[in-house]
Amino acid sequence: MIIGNGTVITNDEKNTFIDDGAILIKDNIIVEIGRYKDLLDKYKDEEVIDVDKRLIMPGFICAHSHIYSAYARGMNVNKDTSGFLNVLENLWWNLDKKLTLEDVKLNAYTTYIESIKNGVTTLIDHHSSPNAIEGSLFKIKEAALEIGIRTSLCYEVSDRDGAQKRDLGIKENIDFIKDCQNDNSDMIKALFGLHASFTLSDDTLYKVKEATDGLEIGFHIHVAEGIQDQFDSLEKYEKRVVQRLFDFDMLNEKSIAVHCVHVNPLEMEILKETKTNVVHNPQSNMNNAVGCPNVLSMLDMGMNVGLGTDAYTNDMFDSMKCANILHKFYTYDNTVGFNETKKMQFENNPKLLRNYFKHELGIIKEGAYADVVTLSYDPITPIDENNWFGHLIFGLSGKDVNDTMVNGKFIMRDRTILTADEEKINRDSRQRAKEIWKLI
Repeated sequence: MIIGNGTVITNDEKNTFIDDGAILIKDNIIVEIGRYKDLLDKYKDEEVIDVDKRLIMPGFICAHSHIYSAYARGMNVNKDTSGFLNVLENLWWNLDKKLTLEDVKLNAYTTYIESIKNGVTTLIDHHSSPNAIEGSLFKIKEAALEIGIRTSLCYEVSDRDGAQKRDLGIKENIDFIKDCQNDNSDMIKALFGLHASFTLSDDTLYKVKEATDGLEIGFHIHVAEGIQDQFDSLEKYEKRVVQRLFDFDMLNEKSIAVHCVHVNPLEMEILKETKTNVVHNPQSNMNNAVGCPNVLSMLDMGMNVGLGTDAYTNDMFDSMKCANILHKFYTYDNTVGFNETKKMQFENNPKLLRNYFKHELGIIKEGAYADVVTLSYDPITPIDENNWFGHLIFGLSGKDVNDTMVNGKFIMRDRTILTADEEKINRDSRQRAKEIWKLI
């Protein structure tokens, strides 16, 4: 099909920007980009989708989230949540224990639908449901395939719920990794999930290394989100968190170190040399009052720092807007943050996904996957190849997304989800959330 009569923002190496542009899609691949009229004249038999002057962009990528947290929106927590460890213990570790496998799938439905409505076409998730571990990743996969979103999944292994559940978490990761390795759709991928150093003993990490031997996979783990993670590692193992993970050979170009708020220059150098990806989650860091990671230095060093939400939102526009101003505020320098945020979302997130998927994502170019969004936007100032990101930051939000295509198929048209009954799913989620909240 031809999608055109709009402004095409390619995010390619040349920053190609076409005012009256169009893209030609064959199956699930972008095969040509050009002027709308030229493609219409050249391919007269193709189905044509006229987007009526909307923006045409690559789908957005969320590099870290937590599907299991979906019921938390609006939830009242009566226990102490002062300080990072209390937030974990009394909010998140309280909520995840209440989930059944049915809840897991329902949370996946709502998260994926809201992501699609905000233009997110690929989501990397980090899951936890200690009383519903076995089969949990497969339930999320079912929802992802039904919705039609591209995703990467893992289960959060930790020692916090005992050896039996730790072992179930290891098994769930391994079973799912092997399942994905036999899946040629290139829609569902797997990493090995670990919570954080301070909830993982050496014995557990040895078991993980034994279980993953020969699988050539990446690890997805929270790193020094709170300073307590570093204190624990230094006290118990006489080394900092990144050094500990390096010693267990868990850092590589497929691995994701989330947050990295309290890493020092030596740890940054280790992450760089191992080509480990870092994912910044600005709103979550501010909300949890854990601090601001030194993203500016990491980027200056050439580290691949991507952008996620940590489930604070499902709208990458929100995450970009926050990242832009957080680093200005933190450094007292109004000249930083803007270009770095653009790099994280539009260069580094796509680079991260190249470690897992066969074709490029987060870009409109020949040979890339047809993961495309259109946005309704009537700008009050000119938009061009030099300032389109400024329009995204200051003029647009996820609510402006009109259509979302994943893998060459429309998942949403005119703000309507085509692959699921959104009204019923939201109704079911509200009802189930009421029941869960009574248990918190």
